[in-house]
Amino acid sequence: MHRALLTPLLAISVTGCALPGQDTPCTKTGATSQVSTMWRPADFGGRDEAQVRLCVDESCEERSSGTPDDPFASLSVRLPEDIGAFTVTVRLVVTSTKSGDTVVEDSTRVRLKEQHPNGTACPPTAWTATFRAHPDRGLISPKGMKLQ
Repeated sequence: MHRALLTPLLAISVTGCALPGQDTPCTKTGATSQVSTMWRPADFGGRDEAQVRLCVDESCEERSSGTPDDPFASLSVRLPEDIGAFTVTVRLVVTSTKSGDTVVEDSTRVRLKEQHPNGTACPPTAWTATFRAHPDRGLISPKGMKLQ
């Protein structure tokens, strides 16, 4: 009798509650298509000493640089979910809030990468690109960014 009850429970735990005929269990991790940049607030001076503006084609978002005590800050520009492997123009402008001078200005073109947070057989599909805003080099790859 105990074996009869254990068999269905074992089958459920192995399949991860996948529907019959579905090979891969899908989780509900969400994702949005977007271009993001992150930075170390200390790279841009004291508390909120800079305004960071990120644009993807004609869509822009901005925020203050943040508190130097924080290890990192970020900003994202949301894209249409079905944008696909499109090449977009990304622009970064960092402006001093004290003087109004441009501290960093850079732009690049990037092909969006396909992301599947729940595996390739499961939705959603997001199209993304990620950068680091560097005070001297502008938009750079976030690889190798060490948080202190």
